[in-house]
Amino acid sequence: MSSKRNHSKSMAYQEFGHNSNSEVFERGVPDIPPQQQNIRIQATRSGRKGKTVTVITGFQHSPDTLNKLLKQLKNKCGSGGTMKNDTLEIQGDHRDKLLTVLGELGYKVKISGG
Repeated sequence: MSSKRNHSKSMAYQEFGHNSNSEVFERGVPDIPPQQQNIRIQATRSGRKGKTVTVITGFQHSPDTLNKLLKQLKNKCGSGGTMKNDTLEIQGDHRDKLLTVLGELGYKVKISGG
């Protein structure tokens, strides 16, 4: 005789109340001007099944500002991309193009890695 447990996702234990207060859990990252940010651009393949991805790190912006910047960079490069934590990933090797575009936007940019 097997006992089946009735697991209900709606009855999960929540220690700190409901998830409806999502603004409480958002990070309070101030938008620092581009001139005060040190951005690193690196092309990598590790963990991506041989596909080259350009990774841009060092941003100190809110997620909304990063999403707008990501959309702008994807349009300039003509490729897809995503945002993970505070890093932007653009599909393909676009180091030189991103160096010029971010430099024109006022960021202090360096290419890191080989």
